[in-house]
Amino acid sequence: MLTRKTIRIFFTSLLLLPALCLHGWGFFAHQRINRLAVFCLPPEMLVLYKPHLEYLTVHATDPDKRRYMVAAEGPRHYIDIDGYDRPPYENIPRSWEQALAKYSNDSLQRGGILPWYLEKELALLTRAFRERDQYLILKVSAELGHYIADGHVPLHACSNHNGQFTGQHGIHGLWESRIPELLADASFDYWAGRAEYLTNPRAFFWRVVTESALAADTVLRLEKELSLSPDAPARYAFEPRNGRLVRSYSSPYTIAYNHLLGGMVERRMKQAIHAVASCWFTAWVNAGQPPLRELSHATLTIQDLLDFTNLQRQWLHGQMQGRTEE
Repeated sequence: MLTRKTIRIFFTSLLLLPALCLHGWGFFAHQRINRLAVFCLPPEMLVLYKPHLEYLTVHATDPDKRRYMVAAEGPRHYIDIDGYDRPPYENIPRSWEQALAKYSNDSLQRGGILPWYLEKELALLTRAFRERDQYLILKVSAELGHYIADGHVPLHACSNHNGQFTGQHGIHGLWESRIPELLADASFDYWAGRAEYLTNPRAFFWRVVTESALAADTVLRLEKELSLSPDAPARYAFEPRNGRLVRSYSSPYTIAYNHLLGGMVERRMKQAIHAVASCWFTAWVNAGQPPLRELSHATLTIQDLLDFTNLQRQWLHGQMQGRTEE
């Protein structure tokens, strides 16, 4: 067993790792969303979650890193909902069993399983609370936070997920990584309100991805209009990142695009923060609201740390399995 001090130093040091590959909201936004969700929780949950802010922050990106190890991980992050149905997407079976019967597992793995997988993660967290397993509570909380945050990204609910069909390659990173990294800390209102109990999590998950899907056309159309405008700023520039010059969307172009979006990224990020906290709260309530001061598995084992070290190694040196968004 390792001491709490050693574990704290180990995980805090991981915050310094460069975000070499960005998926989902990007490492910056995923970490902000999990971290800020903690402050939406009631005091009875804060006794566990607040002392473990660094863990929940660092591990917000574990599911993206796992995509370098497990081919089945990718479909958990998205749903190409327009491949299953037309708006308002009411003919897609909400239960996993019915979806399997209608589409087959192979089709679902190609098209993405995000809303169905969210139900599984919520059940896992509820079980962790019932078993009063601190490590499992924190691990699943961090990862559930990642998946529900991904559901708030319009291009995670759209087959044209990186503008590959419309000559807009790279828009995925522009919306969910470049805008938050450039503007969020400086201008976004992060306060999302208190966590709420989800009386119907399945309906909530589908509402989230449906709202994202319905916003995808706007995300794509406005960037296309901006790129064709004679008055638009230069689309790309070389700017410093992690000590080197990197070609990316220029700051003026990113600001102009965010302005055209009318605050969509900020709204979806704030909604994601509230949704993450509400999922954590719902799992705790469904488990019977167990006291969180005295839990089992409160100290990481050597195997726990080795598992995470292997995840880091695969992320830094491996190759992503399945489709990419960048």
